[in-house]
Amino acid sequence: MARSVLTDLDAVLSIARLGSFRAAALELGMSTTALSNAIAKLEQRLGIRLFNRTTRSVSLTDGGTTFVERIGPAMTDIHDAMLAAQSLQDTPTGTLRINAFASAAREVMEPLILSFMRRYPQVHVDLVTEGKLVDIVAAGFDLGLRTVDLVPNDMIALPLGLDRSNAVVASPNFLRTHGRPTVPADLYRFRCIRARLPNNALFRWRFEKDGNAVQIDVQGSITLDEPSLVSIAAQNGVGIGYVMEADVRDDIAAGRLVRVLEDWTPPLAPLALYYPGRKNPPAAFSAFIQAARDFAKGN
Repeated sequence: MARSVLTDLDAVLSIARLGSFRAAALELGMSTTALSNAIAKLEQRLGIRLFNRTTRSVSLTDGGTTFVERIGPAMTDIHDAMLAAQSLQDTPTGTLRINAFASAAREVMEPLILSFMRRYPQVHVDLVTEGKLVDIVAAGFDLGLRTVDLVPNDMIALPLGLDRSNAVVASPNFLRTHGRPTVPADLYRFRCIRARLPNNALFRWRFEKDGNAVQIDVQGSITLDEPSLVSIAAQNGVGIGYVMEADVRDDIAAGRLVRVLEDWTPPLAPLALYYPGRKNPPAAFSAFIQAARDFAKGN
């Protein structure tokens, strides 16, 4: 019963914070119907209505506001106590929630995350990738993974030391047939693979050399929003693509793709894990931070 009540109280706080039953259900890993039923039963037990619900919005009632203001600090204390107990575990267990750019996640997936999971099989990693920046604390994440220049000032940053850059690539046959660009402006004469950003805008290819920055609005017969598709299209001679170098490193090494304009694609800001300062972090969190530090030392 106690565990059920704690789960219901966490659900109330999640709905209040997100302003949506659907979003809270996704965060809590349950169906919207199950969440709605749980809140209805809690409201019955309390004898008050906690939320005003319409087809378009969810808001706290006056009674709900008072309830959330009272239980919020108490639930924080309870979870802190649970984390303190978990930190004493000899074997890390539980769930680690990480939010990252998809490109960043791809770079650390095998050498850091999968390596960590093999070492600590009782830890569940919940990795969420998205193109927008989120408040990892408000969204319920333990860690974020972004370029170091995007880490919020109030977070602890752990740079991972990876060499990173963009890469302009094409198939060997495409370059034999059409030649190769030597400066960014040459790209206007070539078929290119256009990229669409998460906000639906078309990406302008960015270059820099000797302090000169250039952006090129390339043209081509296809527009894609997934880097792996850009690589496939480039390998098949559709045109020249612009991707993260880490995403095509193996293709370049195997000769499936050739890199051009390398002197115009300088190093990018390094990746960093970041997280808020916390007392008595759980063993899984501490183990992952140590694994990340070890990973950074090797790069």
